[in-house]
Amino acid sequence: MRSCLLFLLFYSHLFIVQAQSRTDTMLQNLLQREGSPALKHILQYPDSFRYQLIYTQIDRDADNTPHFKNYYLEVDANKYFNPASTVKLPIALLALEKLHELNIPRLTGNTPMLTDSAWRGQVKVYTDSTAQNGLPSIYHYIKQVFLISDNDAYNRLYEFVGQQRIHERLWAMGYKDVRIVRRFMPLTEEENRHTNPIRFVANGELIYEQPAAYDTLSFDYSRQVTIGVGYLDRDDKLVFLPMDFTRHNNLPLTGLQHMLQSVLFPASVPAKERFNLTKDDYRFLYRYMSQYPSETSWPKYDTTEYYNSFTKFFFFKDGKQNIPPYIRVFNKAGWSYGFLTDAAYVVDFKNSIEFMLTGNLYVNRDGILNDNKYEYEGDGYPFFKEVGEIIYKYELQRRRKYKPNLRNFSINYKE
Repeated sequence: MRSCLLFLLFYSHLFIVQAQSRTDTMLQNLLQREGSPALKHILQYPDSFRYQLIYTQIDRDADNTPHFKNYYLEVDANKYFNPASTVKLPIALLALEKLHELNIPRLTGNTPMLTDSAWRGQVKVYTDSTAQNGLPSIYHYIKQVFLISDNDAYNRLYEFVGQQRIHERLWAMGYKDVRIVRRFMPLTEEENRHTNPIRFVANGELIYEQPAAYDTLSFDYSRQVTIGVGYLDRDDKLVFLPMDFTRHNNLPLTGLQHMLQSVLFPASVPAKERFNLTKDDYRFLYRYMSQYPSETSWPKYDTTEYYNSFTKFFFFKDGKQNIPPYIRVFNKAGWSYGFLTDAAYVVDFKNSIEFMLTGNLYVNRDGILNDNKYEYEGDGYPFFKEVGEIIYKYELQRRRKYKPNLRNFSINYKE
């Protein structure tokens, strides 16, 4: 009797754990049918590669209003992945929101932003050599975040918004599981709670002064998250214990996909889930979410390092494939600790195709973290590229009742 009870308890627990992972047969069968042996190998081991995918079909009605249907593969909010630079998407949006809410005359995204310091680990930033006028600004930081995923630009935007404001706003919008508590700097948890004093100055005149801030919110760290078999500590010493991600940033894949949809198609989500952005904000975001490093003079990038597909994982990440001029990808990608993530909206203006793909993958064969020895090139980027190509080919033959009008996403990048 006791053995039977243990058996039932074990399989009940197994069912509950498995039930948390959402998979749609259509997407699963499509990738299995069209995938290469290398892709099928990864798909065979969801626990090892920790992959998750969301494929979003978009169909327009007679009024060109988009309608969305999500297909999931191994999507589970409890399957942790390090979101890396994808957290830069909500921070950029919140920075634009804050500018509007301050509503201060002459305070715009172009107003020079001077970052001071008032706590341990904080840095002062008064100049920006990549800007045409040599001065940092909100707009210029956002450009760098999307064009090359610049970490310093993210850090400055994080400090402008403030850690407490980040969470109060995102939680109120319904993103209850989002946690963005780290800059991309070697700071302690306490140091990350403190954000810098900032001044906005134009022609020597102080336009707005923001004092240093401290986050008093409490975060739920009750669910422990550990990954791997070992890691390198700050002194590059190997520690033979799993790396603890419990207090790291957290951004579930469904939340990331929804954020991207809310920016590209704000009318498709409830009002409370939209960011407070203007028409000009959207045009600005669309430009730099889809522009290539070679298409901008300020910042001016070395395109051998920052090639056109530098932040485009689906289709193009190998850097060698010529990107067709009629395709644009509006996205935010991230990579760190062996995790690769991309949230993308793909537009083919020639064939009148649009769809969204959001996914993540973990590639770390030896199980050691923080050693910069990950299989990004061998397994990671090819996975994203092939998945993107399979979905794209499927979309080419998928019948639509109404042809989409995509002019809202057509941008003259030479302006």
